[in-house]
Order: sequence, then structure tokens, then C-alpha cells
Amino acid sequence: MSQKINQKDINQIVWNACGTFRGVIDPSQYKDYILTMLFLKYISDVNKEKRSEYLKKYNNDEIRTERALKMERFVLPEHCGFDYLYEHRTESNVGELINIALADLEEANREKLSSEDGSGIFRNIDFNSSNLGEVKDKNVRLKNLLTDFSALDLSPSHLEREDVIGNAYEYLIANFASDAGKKAGEFFTPSEVSTLLAKLTKSKSGARICDPTCGSGSLLIKAGREVGDNNFSLYGQEQNGSTWALAVMNMFLHGFDNASIRWGDTIRNPKLKEG
Repeated sequence: MSQKINQKDINQIVWNACGTFRGVIDPSQYKDYILTMLFLKYISDVNKEKRSEYLKKYNNDEIRTERALKMERFVLPEHCGFDYLYEHRTESNVGELINIALADLEEANREKLSSEDGSGIFRNIDFNSSNLGEVKDKNVRLKNLLTDFSALDLSPSHLEREDVIGNAYEYLIANFASDAGKKAGEFFTPSEVSTLLAKLTKSKSGARICDPTCGSGSLLIKAGREVGDNNFSLYGQEQNGSTWALAVMNMFLHGFDNASIRWGDTIRNPKLKEG
């Protein structure tokens, strides 16, 4: 069995991958590309491991395997998976292929990856954008990005601990915030502050925890961890569409699949009202 990936390894690999965009676009912009790719790589590796398990269980019966995979956390059409994109990393339209993969992934998982009005979490990100450079340069950058992430095996059996993916996501957000300076306030609360606030809530088992301006969701996650068991519910609302998308992915990467994260202005259009 190959050595399991630890927190230090994954943090280093994903942070090094950021070099693809440094000097081309601001950290406040390229964070979305890196975090989206981490999310896609994670669900792709989970899907690949589940596929292997089902093929073994059903004696290589593809039909039964596909049926079982449709009951998993995410439905992953073949052309939406990381491996497919990596195989096509040298194509002249690689940016367009990534965009198509993300759009179709949203469509296949509409209830999980879209807001109430149908807007998907990837709607604000464009891997084919001219902001990434002229066509030749852009294609090289995307090829390098896919190559960097190919070094990671994020399948559950290959992780040293189950929380390393979520922690890596938080690590990236914190580092992006440091690079982004004053713009970071839109999506990040410093760890020391969020930890203190989480402790002050003194949430107990059965708690329903709500953050009406949740940013990327870090405070919600820490507040949930303070409960001490899994008997709690998380609710959040975020006005900025890109930051809302980060929060949704953050919840999934931490295993909080049932968290309710809404997109919209909490003052003008509160979506977490009761009664």
C-alpha cells in the first residue's frame, strides 16, 4: 500500500499549484480556480474509489455499478471527472472543457450545487477567461494546474485522516486572505477570531447554529465542532455569490452535507426565517 497523504503534504502541493496564477491575476480572483479544482479532484477521487469498490462487489457488472454510483453523494458524469480533464490537458480548448465539466456537474447535482433560483456554485468562474492570458499562455497555465493536482490522491483510503481535505481548504482560504489584504474581509474571518466566537456560542447537542453573514463558512464549521457530537444543524447566508460558492464547497469538504447555505442579502432578502 502506498504511503497515505498527510496534512503537510497536501497543503504544500495545493499551495504550490497557486504558482500557476501568481502575477497573472490577484489572489482574490485565483483562489476560486484553486479551490474549485481541489473540490473537483476530491469528488473525482472519491467517485473513482467507490467505482472500484462496486465493481468488485458486483463482479465487474457495469450496469449495477453505475446504478449504485448514482446513489452516492455526487453524480459524476465521465467527462466531468478530473481524470478526463487531465487526459485532455493538452487540448487547445482545455479551458472550455473544464467549463463544460463544471456546468454539467452542477446540472447532475442540482439540489446540492445550486441555489434556489438555479444558479450553480461555479457560475462565476471561467477557466476559459481571457484574464488568464492569451490562448497559448492560458492553455499552458491550465495544463500546469491539472498536472499539479494530478499528484494528489484524495481518495478516502489514501488520506492519513478524514479531515485533511477540509483542513487543506481552510489552509488555502487563510493564505489567500493573507495575500489579498483588505479584500479578504469579504470571505474570511481570522482563525483566532472565529475560534473565540465559536467557543463563546457554547453550542450544545441539538443546537441549530446560524451565521447570517457566513462568508466562506469557517466560523460555522468551528461552531459545529464545539458541540462535541454530530447532533447539530448549520445554517448560513452570504450575499457575495463567489463567497457563497466557497461556503457550499467548504461544507461538503468537511462532511457537513446537510448544512443549509443560502445566497442573498440577509437584510433585504433574509432566507433563514422561521414561521
